[in-house]
Amino acid sequence: MSSPMDISVPNLEGVKISDQNGVPLASSPASPSNGPHEKFHVSVEVCLKPSSTARPDDVRKPVEQMLEKRSLSYVDGPIPVPNDDPFLMENVHRIRICDTDEWVKNHDILLFWQVKPIVHVFQLSEEGPCEELTGDGQLSSFNEWILPAKEFDGMWESLIYESGLKQRLLRYAASALLFTEKGVDPFLVSWNRIILLHGPPGTGKTSLCKALAQKLSIRFSSRYPQCQLIEVNAHSLFSKWFSESGKLVAKLFQKIQEMIEEENNLVFVLIDEVESLAAARKAALSGSEPSDSIRVVNALLTQMDKLKSSPNVIILTTSNITAAIDIAFVDRADIKAYVGPPTLQARYEILRSCLQELIRKGIISNIQGSSQYILSDYVTLKEKLKMHEIHEVQTTFHLCKQLAEAAEACEGLSGRTLRKLPFLAHAALDNPYSCDPNKLLNTMIDTARREHSELPD
Repeated sequence: MSSPMDISVPNLEGVKISDQNGVPLASSPASPSNGPHEKFHVSVEVCLKPSSTARPDDVRKPVEQMLEKRSLSYVDGPIPVPNDDPFLMENVHRIRICDTDEWVKNHDILLFWQVKPIVHVFQLSEEGPCEELTGDGQLSSFNEWILPAKEFDGMWESLIYESGLKQRLLRYAASALLFTEKGVDPFLVSWNRIILLHGPPGTGKTSLCKALAQKLSIRFSSRYPQCQLIEVNAHSLFSKWFSESGKLVAKLFQKIQEMIEEENNLVFVLIDEVESLAAARKAALSGSEPSDSIRVVNALLTQMDKLKSSPNVIILTTSNITAAIDIAFVDRADIKAYVGPPTLQARYEILRSCLQELIRKGIISNIQGSSQYILSDYVTLKEKLKMHEIHEVQTTFHLCKQLAEAAEACEGLSGRTLRKLPFLAHAALDNPYSCDPNKLLNTMIDTARREHSELPD
């Protein structure tokens, strides 16, 4: 990983500091006199163009130089590639600032001299998933991706959860890899590099695992220039032929062992619907399933234990049925995070991001200056609702209030359903080619109620 870079400002007295849009701030606190350790670490992700052949180190240096000259505040989101730098214009697809949410939430604004940017340069793989055939011509029990993958690009930003969940997972992974790299004695301090996400279907657990693997492949690209994701469906590990299941498990972990033998290769193993393993083990113990099933489960747990000695592998697992997870597996997981239905704030933000995309792409019409049209986030909207005077265009405020009503009507719906809701509402319009935002939001509320009525008891 690239070493953090300090931004030094010789004298801030009398200097006007602008916000992220270039507007001067009313007042700026004095620059802290503490050392660089007091600065806030901010990740800056630089995505190269598919045609670029530039080395990451050659791109990192001019980006760091650009950030040294930056006198703006830091917020999550893209920043423009400088058009006065031909090298960056030729090679860089986008630059994005990350990880400022926590600071901004507590301190309102993150100024440039408070920041220690850490630049990560990466190029997306366009190969897609790789499937191998077994000896009998059937598809194998796993898919393989080279990370970072194009099809996972933007997935992390699109997932909206309760505050702190995504940062918790990032910090856990960083600590797990650091402890292994430093050779901490596992008999004195124990960790398994296993994450378990559990909760009802449709809450984005599998997507979060894939997005986490993608994000970590970017963050640790300097230490691990090669990263791969192995996705396993637990159901596929059980064969209808006696003793074949054990061979499937052996083949899977043989593949993983071959990957992790390369020290510069970081491997993520995603086991989806891991509760099926627990169900098979319980059924086998009760005598309703053949003993082959329990051998498969025990073999899988044994193989996972063997991976503890390898520093470059992280196991990600999901479960839809929390109560069905085998206690032997639960005990191995370092993090057991519940991913439930989205809260009111999360529902609002999910729907807001959907509408913002429809406005940006011109699907929603009848909005003046729609390309720059920004809907207020949930926190800002709540503050405005408490004010007696609304210093904002009434159309914008009214749309945000309608959006909040739609979010309330979506209580109990999964994140997966929420992402489909704007499309379903648009499909229900009489004239989809002239989409009025107020009419779309009213239709979304009706569609949400219909989705509620169609949910199974």
